[in-house]
Amino acid sequence: MGARRTASVVTGVVAVGAVAAAITVFNLPEAQDSPGSADSTPVSTADITRQTLTDRERHDGTLAHGDTTTISSRADGTVTGLPAEGATVTRGKALFHLDNTPVTLLYGPLPAYRPLSTGVKGADVKQLEDNLWTLGYRGFTVDETYNSATAAAVRHWQKDLGLTQTGTVDPSQVVYAAGEVRVDSLSTQVGTVIGPGAAVERVTGTSPLATVGLEMSSARLAKVGAAVQVTLPDGTVVPGEISKVTMVVSPGENGAAATTRIHVTIRFVAAVQSAGAAAVTVAFTAGERPDVLAVPVAALLALAEGGYGVRVVDATTTRIVAVETGLFADGKVEITGTGLQAGMKVAVPA
Repeated sequence: MGARRTASVVTGVVAVGAVAAAITVFNLPEAQDSPGSADSTPVSTADITRQTLTDRERHDGTLAHGDTTTISSRADGTVTGLPAEGATVTRGKALFHLDNTPVTLLYGPLPAYRPLSTGVKGADVKQLEDNLWTLGYRGFTVDETYNSATAAAVRHWQKDLGLTQTGTVDPSQVVYAAGEVRVDSLSTQVGTVIGPGAAVERVTGTSPLATVGLEMSSARLAKVGAAVQVTLPDGTVVPGEISKVTMVVSPGENGAAATTRIHVTIRFVAAVQSAGAAAVTVAFTAGERPDVLAVPVAALLALAEGGYGVRVVDATTTRIVAVETGLFADGKVEITGTGLQAGMKVAVPA
């Protein structure tokens, strides 16, 4: 989908001083007097304002929960329990059941890659102990050493889960994730016999995210930390922030060259509800001019001698002031001109 500009000008008219196309686009009225002349004709008016003008470029996006991660089994067995699609699984809860025993979600960056038992040391030990402590199993020091006190806490935890109380944690018993997860889809069903490496389900984070695919020509818009505005399916506009930008290269087909697109992920500043994937519109900031004088675009006049002006309304008289134009955005235009100040009124054709 191509970009859609909120500014009331053609796409090319975005830069400061770029007003050559404005005559055609706006069909600006010609001034009947020279700059500095005055008359007493009653007119509709608008205020000259001092503000930040922001030119936004809109692109179509998708509201969902971000990229999915596949949860796979680490052991042989029969699938005896699965969560519902859309369910949220939190620390200490089962992601699925294999041979009627739970495979439990814990939080942390390291995957479970080896059995943990008394005498083992490492960052994965501390990660496990952090989880046990948070779940209420205590009596040990949270460190990188798996000792007899850790084993005692593990046996207590295993008893509560209905597992054999070995005091050892096998990597097939746990799955680590950055935090709570949402079950996006199931890859198997209850009763299926599976082996190590078999996909069980796909999960995402629990916070809704917006994603947008941009052409390389729009790369200037994709800056991590930049503010955006997202229009939700119900028409509500909510603020967001670009949290991740990645390049996606797709191989060409039938001898065509590979294509590169920019994948933009946006997190929301406030809570947003999402029951599933939905279309949204994301407004990126294409240009911004802080603390400038602005008037409605309709207030511009095409001067006979060239250039542009506005008709300033002073009480019962009016006078034309020549102006330089800058950024066009949201139906307004940046102007500079001799003697112009915020609060003055300018004529606007009815």
